Amino acid sequence: MFRKISLIILIGFISYISFYFLVPNVSKLKKESPQKTTFMEYREREWREKGRPIRIRKTWIPLSRISPYLIKAVIIAEDDKFWSHEGFDFEAIQKALEKDLKARKFKVGGSTISQQLAKNLFLTPTKNPWRKLKEAVLTWRIERTLTKRRIIELYLNVVEWGEGIFGIEAAARHYFGKSAAALGPEEAARLAVVLPNPRKFNPLGNSRYVAKRAAVIHNIMVKRGIVIPAFEEVMNPEPGYEKGNSRETHPVEKGDQGSAPPFYEPSRRVGEENGLDSKI
Repeated sequence: MFRKISLIILIGFISYISFYFLVPNVSKLKKESPQKTTFMEYREREWREKGRPIRIRKTWIPLSRISPYLIKAVIIAEDDKFWSHEGFDFEAIQKALEKDLKARKFKVGGSTISQQLAKNLFLTPTKNPWRKLKEAVLTWRIERTLTKRRIIELYLNVVEWGEGIFGIEAAARHYFGKSAAALGPEEAARLAVVLPNPRKFNPLGNSRYVAKRAAVIHNIMVKRGIVIPAFEEVMNPEPGYEKGNSRETHPVEKGDQGSAPPFYEPSRRVGEENGLDSKI
């Protein structure tokens, strides 16, 4: 009996080590920015099979040219423990499993930004145990190899924001007619809300879900001091969300850096206190 158990453990260990070395090396991502991801290629195949003439729109930009409002809104919406966890939010995973069990649907969820980056860069949406193992190894490697700032920079540049729209610069130009640097807090909140399902929800649409969740994210940013209402009132006198004429059209200084405050990190988690799950 002991021999059988030992053999099983040994086989499992050898399989894991073999699998580990088959997983892509992420070290090159320290300095290199991917031109195309596995998920983008998957979407292209999908469009070709359906005969849809869609082309990928994306423009790579450094983190310094992304509005701090957008960075904060995405972290609040997608992974509010991003700065403190090591790739996995086990509390969020447990809550997602509990919800699935109650609803009798097994979607799991609770993915961190690091996990989502691993999936976007290297994996297709196919679901099986080997893919989950590969995702876990990739996430671990990403967290050990890259800084948090590099992880969020990569994520915001490769994530899907609509049909054929990848990365925040393309999304900002498409939906609001401005650069990612010039995005205001309400625009940022709306863009963050649609990330879980960007082909279903539109930041400029009339969805109650988008409006409600965006308001929650905006309120969290106000509570944390990221958004100062008096400042925003002066900078954004005109209401409306019309494309290219958003309520948050700021006078942009040289370099198109927008009017966002300096970048800084969160002090504590308040998302759940405001009725917002870690994964919207």
